[in-house]
Amino acid sequence: MTHWKIDESHSEIGFKVKHLMITNVSGYFTQFSGSVRTDSEDFHDASITFEAATDSISTLNKQRDEHLKGSDFFDTAHYPKITFVSKKIKKITEENYKVVGDLTIKGHTHAIELEVVRSGVVTDPYGQEKEGFSIKGRLHRADYGLRWNAATEAGSIVLSDEVKLHMEIQLVKVTEPVLVAAAQ
Repeated sequence: MTHWKIDESHSEIGFKVKHLMITNVSGYFTQFSGSVRTDSEDFHDASITFEAATDSISTLNKQRDEHLKGSDFFDTAHYPKITFVSKKIKKITEENYKVVGDLTIKGHTHAIELEVVRSGVVTDPYGQEKEGFSIKGRLHRADYGLRWNAATEAGSIVLSDEVKLHMEIQLVKVTEPVLVAAAQ
């Protein structure tokens, strides 16, 4: 079995939400971790776990970020993590996969399907083996208890229910330390 972990410094976990139904507002989670275990080189049998710290949300707007951390949205004091656990991986082509798993946000768990594009494998300048993936998905935030909204004077809603997910993930292969028998 091969074990990989997310290289946090070379990965990003992002989302977009329609604001006033005319533009998208982007955000990111800046603290996250994840691991992948697989017996195959093509990841078709992989087991994936992931978590993000909800209080690490950033939309580059302090007032909005504080609102998102509060009880109207993520309620980070009571729900400090978002988690994902894969259930099924379907290899479509050499580069394209569908990953189905359970996503938990604010105590609500629902199945989600993600589109994954495998970018390839390289060895970095430090001798570490790395794999790259681009991931897209969609969810309905109300399903996860993120129901806050408001109406404009014209009757339009402030935020769409649909959230578009976009992630760039770089995995690094975890090498197990070699145990050397002590000389007798």
